[in-house]
Amino acid sequence: MMKTNARAAYLDASVATASPARLLVMLLDRLVLDVQRGLEAQRQSDHEETHRHLTHAQDIVLELATSLRPEEFRGGYDLAALYGFLHRQLVMANVRKDAAMTDEVLTLVTDLCDTWRQVAVQSYAGTGALELGA
Repeated sequence: MMKTNARAAYLDASVATASPARLLVMLLDRLVLDVQRGLEAQRQSDHEETHRHLTHAQDIVLELATSLRPEEFRGGYDLAALYGFLHRQLVMANVRKDAAMTDEVLTLVTDLCDTWRQVAVQSYAGTGALELGA
């Protein structure tokens, strides 16, 4: 119990003190983890766990989409469309219990996470304002 409380306090402090870019990377890391766990649960025919992980992944994608300001950067509307596509695919993969569809989503979200991580690192190198330590 004590270990769980210490971990929760550490995570809370990490989130509270993270830069916006670091928060984005943390959120995308969790998205990848949820899709990975959902895929594994699908492969084991554990529908309850599949649903839990894929609906959490859907929630993350919706949060990403609603917090996006596409008019503020080039490619913003394309990113919004990608978020919409990912959400639809996650819903369909969950409803259809389609591991192949989930695997395709996993590839996309992993690439998206890696891309944002690279952007964050480049931003940090240019400004010294980002910490990406895990």
